[in-house]
Amino acid sequence: MSEPSDYVPPEVWTWDQQSGGRFASINRSVAGPTHEKTLPVGKHPLQLYSLGTPNGQKVTILLEELLAAGHAGAEYDAWLINIMEGDQFGSGFVDVNPNSKIPALVDRSGTAPVRVFESGAILVYLAEKFGAFLPKEGAARAEALSWLFWQMGSAPFLGGGFGHFYAYAPVKIQYAIDRYAMEVKRQLDVLNRRLAEHEYIAGADYTIADMAIWPWYGGLVRGELYGESATFLSVREYEHVQRWAKQLGERPGVRRGRMVNRRTGPLEEQLHERHDASDFDTKTADKLAAE
Repeated sequence: MSEPSDYVPPEVWTWDQQSGGRFASINRSVAGPTHEKTLPVGKHPLQLYSLGTPNGQKVTILLEELLAAGHAGAEYDAWLINIMEGDQFGSGFVDVNPNSKIPALVDRSGTAPVRVFESGAILVYLAEKFGAFLPKEGAARAEALSWLFWQMGSAPFLGGGFGHFYAYAPVKIQYAIDRYAMEVKRQLDVLNRRLAEHEYIAGADYTIADMAIWPWYGGLVRGELYGESATFLSVREYEHVQRWAKQLGERPGVRRGRMVNRRTGPLEEQLHERHDASDFDTKTADKLAAE
């Protein structure tokens, strides 16, 4: 691995797009919209604007699990936000999420629309709205929320840290890769020790903590993130995480949720937009390509 040694930080930093790598065209050092674009609104009270990345999958998994559990009010429209084309900087999206990150939700079921942004906030909002997948009080609730926020604090080391420098950075920097690989393996060990003693992350019950952690760490140990990273990180060592990842991956709600707004992987597992439960049978990318 090459390790540049000739960079000296200037006194005042300025953005050099030429050194930005794969994401240079969408990286910015300022907030706010870049263009006017109204968000579409579908027929359901819940309007989701997202992309099928691990952060986006958290919310669609919860919505599909809610529907599977009989909560008909969780029907939703899922609109694709293509971050590589800058959709997140449209004025309508920025109005919903001033941080310009997916996912973002608008709940139109009440007298006035309610916006919710940040995936963890959306999970808590929906779990409380429908009274499901989050204990209502006491130690069980504290445990679920603790693990949910563990994911919020830990996953940036996996994605923006390890994933970026291992898979996306324009140069391979051994120090950065070693630093973040060490941290990701420590996080996997945290999960492995927990899951050695409990069926689910928060204990005996399946909660939004599992739904938040699975797309990142379940995807990692299943070999679905960052090329050959599963081999590089020796993920087979984490047998209890492997068990949990397989168990959740077989849930129908998880399988459906990870398909929504997805633009990578097998075409039959990509449902670019979701507006009705029947879309899983009729509008996946393979079926649209065959028309």
